[in-house]
Amino acid sequence: PKTDIVFLKVHKSASSTVMNILFRFGETHNLTFAFPLGGGFQLHYPQHFLARFVQGFSPESPRRFNILCHHMRFLQPEVQKVVPSSTFYFSILRNPVQLMESSFVYYKGASAFSRVRSLEQFLSKPYRYYKPASGDSHYARNLMTFDFGFNPDGEVSPERVQLMLKSIEASFDLLLISEYFDESMVLLKETLCWDLDSVVSFPLNARDSSTKFPLPDRVVEKLKAWNRLDWEIYTHFNRTFWERIDRAIGRERMRREVKALRERQAELARTCLQGTGSVAPRHIKDSSLRPLQHGKARILGYNIKQGLDPELERTCRRLVTPELQYSSLLYKKQFPPQPP
Repeated sequence: PKTDIVFLKVHKSASSTVMNILFRFGETHNLTFAFPLGGGFQLHYPQHFLARFVQGFSPESPRRFNILCHHMRFLQPEVQKVVPSSTFYFSILRNPVQLMESSFVYYKGASAFSRVRSLEQFLSKPYRYYKPASGDSHYARNLMTFDFGFNPDGEVSPERVQLMLKSIEASFDLLLISEYFDESMVLLKETLCWDLDSVVSFPLNARDSSTKFPLPDRVVEKLKAWNRLDWEIYTHFNRTFWERIDRAIGRERMRREVKALRERQAELARTCLQGTGSVAPRHIKDSSLRPLQHGKARILGYNIKQGLDPELERTCRRLVTPELQYSSLLYKKQFPPQPP
């Protein structure tokens, strides 16, 4: 199994669920993580990543870490300073229409969104609300383009788009698609030589459906146009994703693998969870399993069954521990506090 991994955590793209998979794999195999300095949760995002943002890195004696997966704005020459040269790079993409709808709800406090009632109102006169120079403007346009390190306000010429796609292809070994999450996990498992249990998951950082509304077609078209660079990235890598599946696995075997993954997840849900699945934040009984609530979104979580044996309880708890709590736990393990 491959153990040196860089995951570019793209916002609002099921990336918290992928991060949980990496946290569990790293913990099980005793791997080291490139944590933000002081145990924070982002690597100085939205600045471009620098090696010195990592706890325990020093230019004099560069230390290599196994897994880099916290939020960052990608800059490969700096990333290469903290991971081994044979590291596997991957990321996950989401349809920019749904991505922006999710971003609008989650980052409602961002300057571009705070004065509008709806996405439709924002898109009717975007430049009235969107100021490229403001520090949080990236949440409102071409968010994937931004996370990959490019200029979200760049021109959309065929030449520039090609350069961007070629650059991403040169840097990343695999790009997954969040709309096909189970297929993505099978492809990841195959590519990394991991076993099935390493890629099982329950959806984390998901919001309840009460804030989700279908978008009219005219809004969808405006969203695609406004996020044109993201749309180019998404459509290109959605195509190569399926080409890769056809080449490496085949559709028939993929169907069998996805079925096995879903059966295993259903079995774990029956074993681990109270009730049928995720619950609203106010119904989460264990406060240490309550995810961070943000913007106008209501982020769901889980309750674990009582009376499980300790080993199983640990497995179940890890599956549902939210990103911030799990990150803090692993940080304390890797950098134990020094006694006074």
